[in-house]
Amino acid sequence: METSAHPYWPRALALPGYVAGARPGWQCAGAVAAAAAALFALGWALGGAGGGAKGGARGVAKRSPARRLVLGWFLLCTGIHGVLEGYFSLRHRELPADTGLLADVWKEYAKADSRYMTSDDFTVAMETVTAWAWGPLSFLTFLALLRQHPARYILQLVVSLGQLYGDILYFATEARAGWAHSDPHPFYFWGYFVGLNGVWVLVPALLLLDAGRELARAQRGHDRPRHKAH
Repeated sequence: METSAHPYWPRALALPGYVAGARPGWQCAGAVAAAAAALFALGWALGGAGGGAKGGARGVAKRSPARRLVLGWFLLCTGIHGVLEGYFSLRHRELPADTGLLADVWKEYAKADSRYMTSDDFTVAMETVTAWAWGPLSFLTFLALLRQHPARYILQLVVSLGQLYGDILYFATEARAGWAHSDPHPFYFWGYFVGLNGVWVLVPALLLLDAGRELARAQRGHDRPRHKAH
């Protein structure tokens, strides 16, 4: 039986105009990992500059390592959502024939989910919302956390809930399709598809709980004077 001229599943998938990526997979994965690590490290470093956002010299306690990790996370999300997923949102129709670095990154990831090569309706809609809503809001959340803005945990809750909901739908729609769009090789299915996307289930879930706890604490503090007055 003749196989298709591309590496994607299902093997009978038609991709008119497809051009193989110019870069090997390790280069694509390495470029994304390096950029993500740089953004994460920058967020971590900015979170430690001067302690609290209002200035360590004025007695504001320094941020804990956990809070600095959260800053790194939201700056990383800004780049992933805004640049990588923003590119897909704008160029998904041209992706099979495109040959740039971001196109090669998506061609490598598509071995784990070929829906990215076919302009699948759900995938395009989900990534468009992610790029143009959660991308900018991730940056606003980063700034709010950095400056200790009163709305920081509201933003953290909104963005984390959106990320978690989108990722659950992403897994659920592919499960209903019988996992038909992923190369069964463990590296692509468990490494790319489950592993990478699983991070955007685990971390937003933890940040959702964290934001809820902080907001509940603030509400208790707000309610306490009322109770004393009565």
